[in-house]
Parts: sequence; structure tokens; C-alpha cells
Amino acid sequence: MISTPDRRKIVMLIDKARRDGARLAAACKVACIDVRTYQRWTKGGRVKPDKRPLVSRPAPANKLTPDERQNVLDTCHQPAYASMPPGQIVPRLADKGCYLASESSFYRILHEADEQHHRGRNAKPRRQRPPQGYCATGPNQVWSWDITWLPSPIRGLYFYLYMIVDIYSRKVVGWEVNPAENADFAAKLLHKAILTEDCLLDPPVLHADNGGPQKGFIMKAKLEALGVTPSYSRPRVSNDNPYSESLFRTCKYRPEYPVKGFDNIDAARKWVRRFVWWYNEEHLHSAIRYVTPAQRHRGEDSILLTKRQAVYRLAKEKRPNRWSGKSVNWQPVQEVWLNCPKDSETKAQPLLKVA
Repeated sequence: MISTPDRRKIVMLIDKARRDGARLAAACKVACIDVRTYQRWTKGGRVKPDKRPLVSRPAPANKLTPDERQNVLDTCHQPAYASMPPGQIVPRLADKGCYLASESSFYRILHEADEQHHRGRNAKPRRQRPPQGYCATGPNQVWSWDITWLPSPIRGLYFYLYMIVDIYSRKVVGWEVNPAENADFAAKLLHKAILTEDCLLDPPVLHADNGGPQKGFIMKAKLEALGVTPSYSRPRVSNDNPYSESLFRTCKYRPEYPVKGFDNIDAARKWVRRFVWWYNEEHLHSAIRYVTPAQRHRGEDSILLTKRQAVYRLAKEKRPNRWSGKSVNWQPVQEVWLNCPKDSETKAQPLLKVA
């Protein structure tokens, strides 16, 4: 239902377009209304207001009478039912051979009487806002980082692997193995990664969990000093940092990963150094069309994928009877989202494209 002020604005824009030479049908199509709608609105030389909300409509024949509605309220006020929701009251009444109204009618009547409120000692449920989305269209625009534990031969003693990954290229842009988990180590690693990637003048968005090192004072001060935009996972949401979690899984499921623990912190650093080189330079990543993170980070993926497309095209032309369905998609991934919106309505909201 379009309000009267919106009608006037739409008609004004259509009239202006017509004066500039546009056809009525084309202008109405751009405004997402039918030509007959425009004609009905402007009949008589002025924009007619929408009178549908003011029309008096007859009450439905099956509407509950005032006495029946009061009977519902009186029943809910009884001590036996005062602490129960309608979902509990209605079946109990049915067990007694009594039907007053449906469960939804109970809820509606209580709501209209301002008696439908949260009850109990637990906190009222809060609607979570969708997380801020970031879209990376190139390297060093959005980074994700986290900390994972590396075992040692001594039970209860761990080494701590800090890793920063670029979500666009999946390249590990920074890592350290430290003896403790704190914000000071994290701040130093971030500064080192910024200098290594030469993005001091155009710092990235940095996404992290809500742990102490991620939100510590030293780390926040370093973020502000470097001009890095912080982004955090939502509280009690386990899948808001998928890029770092996926990287750690790949790391710990390597065949050569020492499941019995590292002998010392130097051994851990040596192993992680080899893993990062393999991951960046040799690992064909499935999420970026099976090129290495380093190739994508350097912008070499487009050339490689174009060559693969040519190979597949020639193979299909040579033996088309063997290609019954769609072939492999070798088109480069143009956008990588952090907290991608789930539907088109959410995408219409203001989201940040980091460029």
C-alpha cells in the first residue's frame, strides 16, 4: 500500500520524465507501477489519496463476541492458569471438555488487553541484529585472525599459534608461535603483518573472536594506531570466524602434524613455518578455484584459470559426447564475503564493500 506522499512523489517523477521525452509506459515501469495505476491516481487532475485505510469494513461473522473475549480473559486470570501460556491452557481446557477459542485467539486477546508479557526469571529473548558484512574484492582488504593451541609432550602445557589470513586470497599474511596467549603478542604480529604486506597507508578490516587477546587494551590501541577497522564475532555465535577456523583445521589435519605434541617451542615454529610455505605456495585451495593462495594474492589466478578454461573447451570440442552436463567452473571468484547476507532484502541494507 503506497502512501499519499509517496504517490505524489512518484507522479512528480513520472511527469518530469515525460516532459524530458520519456514514454509513459517506460516511466511507469521504472517506477514499478502499472500505467493504469498512474491513470487512476491522476484522474481528475490531481493525485488522489488512498482511502482504503479509512473504509469501514463489516466485522467477520465468526468474530468472538465481547462476552466470549471476556470469558477468555477470566479463564486466564484463574489461579490454576495464571502462570501458564495459552499453549498450556487450551489443551487443559480441552481435557475438561471445554473449548473457548483457539490458541492464537488466546494470544491475540491477551495481547490486546496488554497482558501478554514475558514471564519467568530468565532474561527476555533479544533479537540479534545481523552482523556487519564486509565484501573483499582484492587482497589486503579484509583479514581474519585467531589463536589455536599446539600440544607439547607435557600434559596441560601448550604453545600458542597466532595466525592472520587474508579472506580474499586465503594467504597466511602473518603468524607466530608464542609461549602465552595475550594481546601484546597479537599487537606485535599485526604490526609486523601490516609492514610485510605494505598496507600501512590502506589498512584492512581485521576480524576476530571475542577473546581476551582479541579485545585487550594493547590490541585495541594498536588497531587504532594503525587505522585498522576492527570486526568481531557475535557473542555465543560459533561460526562467525570461519576462515581462521578452516585454516586451523587444515593445519592440524596435515599427515605430518605431530599429534603427540611438539618437543619445544622452536620445533613448533619450525613445523609451522614449513606448513605456511606449503599452504601459501603449493596448496590448491578449493574455495578459490584450486589455485594457491599466493598465486591469488599476487593476481596470477586469472591467467591460470583462463588457461584451464581453454583446455576444457578444447577437450569438449574434441569429444562433445563425453560432456553431458556442466563443466568445472574456472571463473575467478570476484567477491569474498565476511558475514554474507542470507537474502536479497538483507543485501539491500547498507553493507561495506572494502576497496
